[in-house]
Amino acid sequence: MTEETPGFEEHQPQPPPQSDAASGTTPEDAAPAAAQDKGAAPAGDADQSAALTAQLDQVRTALGERTADLQRLQAEYQNYRRRVDRDRIAVREVAVANILSELLPVLDDIGRARDHSELVGGFKSVAESLETVVAKLGLQQFGKEGEPFDPTIHEALMHSYAPDVTETTCVAILQPGYRIGERTIRPARVAVAEPQPGAQTVKSAEESGTAQAAEQGEDKESGGPEEG
Repeated sequence: MTEETPGFEEHQPQPPPQSDAASGTTPEDAAPAAAQDKGAAPAGDADQSAALTAQLDQVRTALGERTADLQRLQAEYQNYRRRVDRDRIAVREVAVANILSELLPVLDDIGRARDHSELVGGFKSVAESLETVVAKLGLQQFGKEGEPFDPTIHEALMHSYAPDVTETTCVAILQPGYRIGERTIRPARVAVAEPQPGAQTVKSAEESGTAQAAEQGEDKESGGPEEG
């Protein structure tokens, strides 16, 4: 058994450090490489910034398109709501008009009973209640004696001539007319009178003669002898 020499491990030679020449890289080569790495970093940042800008433009374009679609959809919805509301009102008016049209003969009977003083007692209360209900539903009665004849709201059942009218006039209301708002349910059935043939000409001649007489009177007054 051999004895180990004390202190042998402490004095073992260490391997010499490798020089730049041994690794194949010299200080002159290391400097350009570092400079190249420093120059490459800004170029990469510019490319990344351009890519982000392009993505942002795409997002803005998509957002504009979605906003336009939403506005168009909202406008279509508003138009749809207005159309539905208009159709609902029209359907309601037609339904109410159809119901009230069936009640017009009853209202005519009530009117005739009132004209003959037969609207008394319980029948009077029922009639007035019915008239109140139909008035709340918008039913309006029209047609009066003495008003000018209008073929859009009047139906002439009788015709005559009268010397005291200057235009076609309703002289009697045979059946009153009814409307709901601007919608006419039934025209007023009336008797009309027209001016007497030739009466207008005579009247115009009389008016002309009166005017001429007045002018002659004024001429006489102005052309009389003057006092000395």
